[in-house]
Amino acid sequence: MESFSDFICVLSSTGLRAAAYVFLRWPFPPLICALFALYLVSFWQSWRHLLPYEVEKEELELVEEVTVDRRGKEKREIVERDIIVGVVKRPKIVKTLLTGLPSPSRQLWTFLTFGINVALVLMTLDVVYTPLSYPSHDLAFTRVGYVSDRSASILVREPDLSKFPLYVRYREDSVPSDKSTRKPGFSWKYAGTIHSLPQAFDYTNTYTIDRLYPDTIYQYAVANHSAYFKTAPSPGAFPSGSDKFTFLTTSCIKPRVPYVPFSHPLSIQGFRYLADLLPTLQAQFMLFLGDFIYVDVPHRHGTTAESYRREYRQVYASPDWPSVSTNNPNSLTSLPWLHVIDDHEIANDWDKNTTGVYEAAMDPWMSYHGSVNPPAAFPGQTFYSFTQGPASFFMLDTRSYRSPEVPPEELDVVKTMLGDSQYEALLAWLREPVPIGVKWKIVASSIPFTKNWRFGDQDTWAGYLDEREIILEAMWEASARRGIGIVVISGDRHEFAATEFPPPPKGKWPPSAKVTEFSVSPLSMFYLPVRTYSQQDDEDVCIKYIPDGNSKFGAIEIQTPKNSDVSELRYKLFVDGKEAWTHTLLTPPRREENSRPWW
Repeated sequence: MESFSDFICVLSSTGLRAAAYVFLRWPFPPLICALFALYLVSFWQSWRHLLPYEVEKEELELVEEVTVDRRGKEKREIVERDIIVGVVKRPKIVKTLLTGLPSPSRQLWTFLTFGINVALVLMTLDVVYTPLSYPSHDLAFTRVGYVSDRSASILVREPDLSKFPLYVRYREDSVPSDKSTRKPGFSWKYAGTIHSLPQAFDYTNTYTIDRLYPDTIYQYAVANHSAYFKTAPSPGAFPSGSDKFTFLTTSCIKPRVPYVPFSHPLSIQGFRYLADLLPTLQAQFMLFLGDFIYVDVPHRHGTTAESYRREYRQVYASPDWPSVSTNNPNSLTSLPWLHVIDDHEIANDWDKNTTGVYEAAMDPWMSYHGSVNPPAAFPGQTFYSFTQGPASFFMLDTRSYRSPEVPPEELDVVKTMLGDSQYEALLAWLREPVPIGVKWKIVASSIPFTKNWRFGDQDTWAGYLDEREIILEAMWEASARRGIGIVVISGDRHEFAATEFPPPPKGKWPPSAKVTEFSVSPLSMFYLPVRTYSQQDDEDVCIKYIPDGNSKFGAIEIQTPKNSDVSELRYKLFVDGKEAWTHTLLTPPRREENSRPWW
């Protein structure tokens, strides 16, 4: 029994520690509590049967024994007697601490190794259940969403009914060199009144401030919330005083991952890395490509709309959120955030369209994100396009319209990632001419466009290659015909990879019409401990693969030298707060007008 209980004790302790380590760094459904229960039983059995002594030597001794029979007569005989010499067992500290077995002679090490496993279980429970103590019902905040050259969308959340009505005001700001020299700007202008914020929208609403000037700093105020924003430059133009147009891209956030004991339950390390770099990057906006919440990691606490709302409130209630939004102490203006949706905002690897929990998941996503995104072409659509400065953007929804992740032959219809309306809208956007000065078209996809990711590839565009091929051909044609660069940005994989999609050799498109994808994530989440990206053909060509890092984001800078038709796009990758890699692209030459178009 003793040896068997020792075996179970070591096995369960080792499994518990490994599972807890993986769980606290790379969350997945653990068996930690079950292993701990098994460990408790086996630990108790081993401890009960543990002897504190071990045999040093064993001797045989001959002794004379005297016995008396019934008649009282003595009887003498020589007998053998074993003599065992025992000593206290050595503590075996390393073995005790590594295996979780009780120490044979020192209770200190027994309690310590047992305490290690108890601490790991408590940390696991802390990660899973402590956030439930922070529902953030009283969260009140504002943030800047889509800012065009003429308007700005402001998200407002205020659950305190005593604060109503809320008056929205704004004013043009002076142009300081830094916050310390900022002076009061122009007089306040009345923008409107918010009389109530309905509970059905989790006490949120969007207010749009119109009739603004391009490339101008404004200050807005709603109740006791105030922040600054800068309108976008006119389409085709660059920000005043700069020859660069910069925007950011990333995806995937989960508070307190990787786990740090005694940190705030809603702390987000990736926000802190980003906040430190924002003043120097001077980005126009953040394109966040999904998984702003992880409703099913490490444990799903419900499927109602309120379960999803709580997750959004917790991110916005994070003590680190203001520094990457409206209140960075070293930035002159707020950072607008624009969003697309991905699976963990619904359920892992979501491919069930608008069924199941979709409606409950989209309720808060529309309230907190969709409502302050650029306007869609038609009400209710969750994909959209817009133009800012030297670039035009198309933001895809890769979850709401896709076919199930099954082989195409098992479907009664053509397998699609985008659905008919979004697919046609994307192709039309690729075909349409761009304003003067716009040199790049950026397609944002929540999941990778490349098929080089070999794990879970059916959840990516690798599972929808027929549709991808048509889109790639449209991209190559648009690039060659218009002389514009086309870039795909994506996230989801918790790794970074840059991939090139060259046109077929000796085909109708020149090599310069290539499409490049930059896929980066997470902003603050676990990274994969195994390598899942590999190039296996010449269709998807690996440029760079950087898998490690709990925090990754990309900064894209666009420059067009004076008196030049060639525009430069520079991608900068930041990993755990440091610049890790840079890559530069140039726009292709424009095809001669008398060339026959592909379409």
